[in-house]
Amino acid sequence: MADRQPTTESLRGRRTECALLDELLTAVHGGESRSLVIRGEAGIGKTALIQYAVAAAGDLLLVRASGVESEMELPFAALHQLCAPLLGHLDRLPAPQHEALRIVFGLSPGAPPDRFLIGLAVLSLLSETATERPTLCIVDDVHWLDRASAQAFGFVARRLRVESVGMIFATRESNQDLRGLPELELEGLRDGDARALLGSVVTFLLDEPVRQRIMAETRGNPLALLELPRGLSPMQLAGGFGLLTAQGLSGRIEESFQRRLAALPTDSRSLLLVAAAEPLGDPLLVWGAAEQLGIGASAAAAAESEGFLAIRDRVTFRHPLVRSAVYRSASAQERQAVHLALAAVTDPAADPDRRAWHRAAAAPAPDERVAAELERSAGRAQARGGFSAAAAFLQRSVALTEEPARRTGRALVAAQASLRAGLFDVALELLAVAEAGSLDELQGARVDLLRGQIAFAATVSSDAPLLLLTAARRLEALDLPLARVTYLNAWGAAAFAGPAGADDLLKISRASAALPSADHPRAVDVLLTGLALLITDGRTAAAPHLHQATRSFADGEVSVEDGLRWGWVATAATNALWDYEGSYAICERQIEHLRASGALERLPVYLVTLATAVASRGDFAAAEAISAEADEVTAATGALIGSYTAVLLAGLRGDELLASALIDAALEQDADGGQGIAVTHAQWVSAMLYNGLGRYDKALAAAQSASADPLLLYASMWALPELVEAAVHVGRVELARDALDRLAETTQPSGTEFGLGMEARSRALLSDGETADELFLEAIDRLGRTELRPELARAHLLYGEWLRREGQRTQAREHLRTAHDLFDAIGMAAFAERARHELLATGERVRKRTVASRGEFTAQEQQIARLAGDGLSNPEIGSRLFISSRTVEWHLHKVFAKLGISSRRALHDALDERAS
Repeated sequence: MADRQPTTESLRGRRTECALLDELLTAVHGGESRSLVIRGEAGIGKTALIQYAVAAAGDLLLVRASGVESEMELPFAALHQLCAPLLGHLDRLPAPQHEALRIVFGLSPGAPPDRFLIGLAVLSLLSETATERPTLCIVDDVHWLDRASAQAFGFVARRLRVESVGMIFATRESNQDLRGLPELELEGLRDGDARALLGSVVTFLLDEPVRQRIMAETRGNPLALLELPRGLSPMQLAGGFGLLTAQGLSGRIEESFQRRLAALPTDSRSLLLVAAAEPLGDPLLVWGAAEQLGIGASAAAAAESEGFLAIRDRVTFRHPLVRSAVYRSASAQERQAVHLALAAVTDPAADPDRRAWHRAAAAPAPDERVAAELERSAGRAQARGGFSAAAAFLQRSVALTEEPARRTGRALVAAQASLRAGLFDVALELLAVAEAGSLDELQGARVDLLRGQIAFAATVSSDAPLLLLTAARRLEALDLPLARVTYLNAWGAAAFAGPAGADDLLKISRASAALPSADHPRAVDVLLTGLALLITDGRTAAAPHLHQATRSFADGEVSVEDGLRWGWVATAATNALWDYEGSYAICERQIEHLRASGALERLPVYLVTLATAVASRGDFAAAEAISAEADEVTAATGALIGSYTAVLLAGLRGDELLASALIDAALEQDADGGQGIAVTHAQWVSAMLYNGLGRYDKALAAAQSASADPLLLYASMWALPELVEAAVHVGRVELARDALDRLAETTQPSGTEFGLGMEARSRALLSDGETADELFLEAIDRLGRTELRPELARAHLLYGEWLRREGQRTQAREHLRTAHDLFDAIGMAAFAERARHELLATGERVRKRTVASRGEFTAQEQQIARLAGDGLSNPEIGSRLFISSRTVEWHLHKVFAKLGISSRRALHDALDERAS
């Protein structure tokens, strides 16, 4: 196959491109997966190359889809084209994936599945199909795909590995959903090939200046070379007059088609228009609509003989520009008549949404009946394609609504759907439509709420807290429960801004604290009360409420929806209470619910929080695996979340080069842009890093910056023990005492072993004699009751250092050796080296250990090995990591080889032995 040469005239000059396609097909035949995006302007030869690939595919199973301009708003239209022939394998998929595809294809009712669960289901479907027969997927005219299908195709193509599946995409322009895939950019033919191709359609003698002009203007575009001269007489071509136009190249090609269309009989042009407006290529629908319009069967002959289209088991156009030329050359009245005829022959029971779409295209003016039908379709579309699908129908419904009050209400609903779909610009446009009408007080408050939510979701903007505060205040008198959750949303947005959001946080908390008490407070109400009191009255007043709320979230006493929606804010309460266990429990519970529901867009923030918690207990391998999973989800969803775990791990390990690079990247973020929490986190890690390296002056500067937030939320609070330690080492005792006082204000109300242990450790550094001894032992005792091994090891280190200075070398060695062994086992190299130097100072010789190579596993192999060791099946692992079961199996074989084992039964013990 690799030696195959292009044999058709349309592939003149495409030898290299054909060889690349041959290589892809050979790889798929050999059990590999490959993807390729062919990109180039209209007429450049994308379709011809796809035809070459289809002809060269041999015994590969061929499945195809094509974007259609008029169908861009219909959810999963193209995906249905591709997957319809494969649905016989649906029962082989894991239950959540199986059900997701049944819902999106209208085979069963259900809640809208997450778009990434759908992508994973399509990946599994293709993988299962390819076990029987290697498969080639062709997706043409990607620039006209509906967004839901484009996202699913891109998701699948980026995750294919060893499934014997090839995917070839053709598009005019770069597509964000296909980013990162191998790309072939087509350019015009070389001069010699272009001249030969032109000569194949212009058989008479052509003046050289005219030939050169055609060559220059077509820039080697094959379709332009073939089409532009057609329909022009030798006299027109001789002078070049027929080529005079200011349009772009695709426009001129369309104009060439339109000239040829004008010569067709009226019925033939009308039949072509019906076919252009019918996106499925269904001959029954086309002929049914033609009959409605009085078009006879003979109309097809001229259109087919001229090569414009073919009517077989599907209706296909010679080129997408033919479809465009046909549709755009028709008058508005002609298009409306055709869409009305198509609506009439579309089964309202089998395909009500496409019928509604045709009726909307046929409406010459606002039409309440059609608008209402679109509104009903939005609910069905949402069940199949999620909020982006609903938003498309609702947006069109708004445009067809004449009555002002109803138009305003529909615009608000459409804006909400657009926000939840991530279509922020569309949501803002719809809010402007709503505001152009007469808003009642509740609608005005909802506009404010949506603007605040868009500001926070789209850019994590510093404008979001005040916008949400304004909305919450307006809602108080109108919908108190909605006002409460709006205040909670505003609190979270302001807290995310870090120190830059302190003033906003105070305003929000004061307004929240002034709310009347709920008659039957839910956990979210208690959480809001506690967070408001935390800012207005301090931790002592807030602690009872925060403890109650966090227990509800950690123990699952809240509804699944409330847990998923507000669990990330609840972790703010656990952090304020130094409640490591609560934060861990909340994240684990919400991750479990998210995986079960398939609502993956919210997953990254919980995975990152969990990874950070796991790193804090000294399990770096597990933290890396969870962080890698978070990266997979982030890449899949496009979520915006910082490298919190990577920064923390580099700091804990004492890897100054990597940590500094990551910290500098975080510090470059604009704290005023709403992301100040990432900056504070980086400063805290920097303080920890330099305390580990024994460079206390730099640790002090970083800790001072991190703890500058007067509200002491998140990393600002955690930076205080670093500040005490650094300040004591450089002799800034008063500065250390002030930091200790601030620390105690956070730890005493918490009552947790973590908080009180950190306070005791810090207080010991500022104490003498028996008091210091007792405080160090208290810190070791309290931290020893937690899972936070790094903090326990640091308590042993500081106690050992103090004992050595007190001249108690024997006892010092005991604690320094414990610290050194813990640090070494955890992988905290800088702190381990600090402990080693202290041990040397006591007279004990300690061999400096070399770090064993851990590069035997790739990041993904490590993830898969961990999950398989925990007992997960290949499909379960694939669902977690967004890869197919076959890819999991392929990675596991490599893991087994590296561990020297032959089965999963030996995996758990082998991993334990490797970790020891």
